[in-house]
Amino acid sequence: MSKHTFPKLHNATWPGIVGKGDHEPIISLDELLEKTAAANVNGVKFDGVDLGLFDPHVKLDTSDDHISWVVDKIGGYGLEIGTLVAPIWPPDGGSAMGSQADRDRFVDVVKRAAEFGYKLRKQGIRTNNVIRIDSASGVEDWSKNPLENTKLIADTFRRACDAAAEYGERLAAEGEICWGGMQSWRKMLDTLEMVDRENIGFQADMSHTFLYLLGYNSPEDRILKADFEWSDREELERGLQFLTSQLRPWTIDFHVAQNDGTVFGSGSHDKTGRHCLPTDPNGKLDIVKDAGYWLRDEQGKLTKAFNHICWDGCMFPNEVMHKQETWNSILETLIKVRDQHGWSE
Repeated sequence: MSKHTFPKLHNATWPGIVGKGDHEPIISLDELLEKTAAANVNGVKFDGVDLGLFDPHVKLDTSDDHISWVVDKIGGYGLEIGTLVAPIWPPDGGSAMGSQADRDRFVDVVKRAAEFGYKLRKQGIRTNNVIRIDSASGVEDWSKNPLENTKLIADTFRRACDAAAEYGERLAAEGEICWGGMQSWRKMLDTLEMVDRENIGFQADMSHTFLYLLGYNSPEDRILKADFEWSDREELERGLQFLTSQLRPWTIDFHVAQNDGTVFGSGSHDKTGRHCLPTDPNGKLDIVKDAGYWLRDEQGKLTKAFNHICWDGCMFPNEVMHKQETWNSILETLIKVRDQHGWSE
């Protein structure tokens, strides 16, 4: 592949932390970087990583010394850095619809993450300006007062956008059924539209957004027929076409993933779309084809809305993540997506 072939291929670092620390130990950043850098499919390798700003991997420390440490650490593996994940949850952050102190902490974390990202871009190792967020609020709490809580979330996001804009950063709200005000395609659109900022967008994950079709945590917004059966590929494609027509225009960051149609939670993480290996026989997605619903418009034209795609294996068991063949298989899948929906410059 030419070095000017897009989208670039990234792996995620946060699956080494999210859902860990309870029944399974955290996987070190070094191991994740080693496995990512070692993956190779017919000479094609990962271009970079999307980075969670989570202790103990990386501290949300914007000092020049720490930034240089991150650049040397990741750059030393021949990898670049793409999207960042801001640690907006308590205790460092706070609920976007919580108390004033909660919301102030949320905004402060985003501001520091934006400064962190800006400094990485200045060092030349970071290739985009997107930071991933969510509402850090549960669906049950949100449902106690949907209208007012959505207003609070939108106001917090608006303030966070303004803070991020000071550093030239954009915020991508990830569509997951476990986050209040974001638990369905319609709730997500309501929140994004209410924020009303140019630097807000949507992060689509093929596993998480897949459950929007089934109406988990928001049955009134279900897209697929109530009597839908998995053998009905035509109905599934109709649902994907509708879902992506609504959220694609907002999408500024994209995760390739597989889902088996079920929810899953691990450690302290609430239940959300289950990430599966690309070869999982229970996977419901035709990954390469279905990625196209996000990467191409209704006329089939490439949107080129982002310059890299990322694999998210959040809450994979450690025994799976420790195997090099896991990352080779994932890289192979990303290459197939790019072969079908990529471009060269």
